[in-house]
Amino acid sequence: MERIVGKKAPDFKMATALGDGTDFGSVALDDYKGKWLVLFFYPLDFTFVCPTEITGYSKKYEDFTKLGADVLAVSIDSQYSHQAWINGTLGQIAFPIASDMTKSVSNDYGVLLEEEGIALRGLFIVDPEGVIRYSVIHDLNVGRSVDETLRVLQALQAGGLCPVDWTPGENML
Repeated sequence: MERIVGKKAPDFKMATALGDGTDFGSVALDDYKGKWLVLFFYPLDFTFVCPTEITGYSKKYEDFTKLGADVLAVSIDSQYSHQAWINGTLGQIAFPIASDMTKSVSNDYGVLLEEEGIALRGLFIVDPEGVIRYSVIHDLNVGRSVDETLRVLQALQAGGLCPVDWTPGENML
């Protein structure tokens, strides 16, 4: 697999279900020019680990926006499935969920499990110029840490050398 960190983020345009479950929209990478983007992929709607991650990011959404970042979730399900899930067991969230039914975006970001037709748990932080600054990919059974995503975003924005477990307010190297 080719390295993705430090390179321009692969372009995308996808249909979305709005986080409040009321309507549909569309989203493109260009929509995030000038701001940070936390882009995360998850395998499927109506599963077990995925809602814990999505609602976890939603609960801390304001923390991301205070840092000039937006959040976008992506799976291979349709925007209709996303909307049904939001209006059903998932509940309203603070950001849209994008539909990668063609699996092209999952493939471009290196998270597609071709044999299963779903995405791994991939997370990418894209800077305001559209460059990927962070990537982490988990196995299907392991959820991500929202607090660690926030910490890494803050470290990237700090602009210095951040030692292990660095948090805002601590000295950088």
